[in-house]
Amino acid sequence: MRYTEVVHYFSVNHLRGSIVLRLKNINVPSAVKAGMVAGFLSGLVKLGWEDVLPPRTPQRDATNPPQAMLEKFGVPTSITHSTYTYSEQKMPWVSFIIHFGFSTTFAVGYSVMQHVIPPVRLGHGALAGIGLWGAFHLGVLPKMGLTPEAKDLPIEEQVSEALGHIAWMSTIDLVSNALYQGKQLDK
Repeated sequence: MRYTEVVHYFSVNHLRGSIVLRLKNINVPSAVKAGMVAGFLSGLVKLGWEDVLPPRTPQRDATNPPQAMLEKFGVPTSITHSTYTYSEQKMPWVSFIIHFGFSTTFAVGYSVMQHVIPPVRLGHGALAGIGLWGAFHLGVLPKMGLTPEAKDLPIEEQVSEALGHIAWMSTIDLVSNALYQGKQLDK
């Protein structure tokens, strides 16, 4: 989609009624199911990405952002830092629940929204990934006190998170579209 098509798409005359019309023309249950699968798989991709390019130092990761968020809402550290052991390694299962919950929620939203507002798909999810990274990692998380201010974030964290969000949303785009177009989830 070219820039002029995007501008035309968002013009007032074009938007009147088009969202309702588009919702009637898509299979919302299939888009939701495709988004759920895409959310889980893309969550695995993001975890793998963070093994290759860790976003935080071990000291800063002692309490990661999902744990810090839960603690801010009053969940005790004994729960937020709960782990299970696999292959002699302690794995933070509570953080994983939050991680996959966020991933699946955004994937379902993206999977439906891309059919209603097609410009969301620009860059096959890459632009949406950068947008979400900027909104949350440079805006919401610092404002909530869960991470340092954007200007104080280490460059390694910014690079890892920005590129990781591109990989994450591109995976959501690829998987959700493949499943939706194949209607594999209707059977």
